[in-house]
Amino acid sequence: MTTVDWDALHAAAVEANAKAYAPYSGFAVGCAALTDDGRVVSGANVENAAYGVTLCAECSMVSALVMGGGGKLVAFTCVDGHGATLMPCGRCRQLLFEHAAPGMLLQTLSGIRTIDEVLPDAFGPTTLDAYRASDS
Repeated sequence: MTTVDWDALHAAAVEANAKAYAPYSGFAVGCAALTDDGRVVSGANVENAAYGVTLCAECSMVSALVMGGGGKLVAFTCVDGHGATLMPCGRCRQLLFEHAAPGMLLQTLSGIRTIDEVLPDAFGPTTLDAYRASDS
């Protein structure tokens, strides 16, 4: 497993947070993750007057991951406008799971947890693969 510099990852999330566009809620969110090839990808929330099309920080980060060449996430952290750790919502945990390396680590309010601990029995690509295989 890759050694994670949690302080550097937190600093990258704080830097991303400074770029958030949150004029409606006033609740800026920034996140950062370490990839399996050693890159750090980050994202920030981007609100919209039509609230339903607002992008969360995790969506922004995963878009940067894919646009930057892909890979898998091995460690993740998320912060609010004061730099305090935030826990991703359920939707974002699912988004992270889709792009996670096995055993991906998340910095949470209760310490470092794996993706499987924060999203047990997750639905993902292997679920679909197994389903398609059962039809063969």
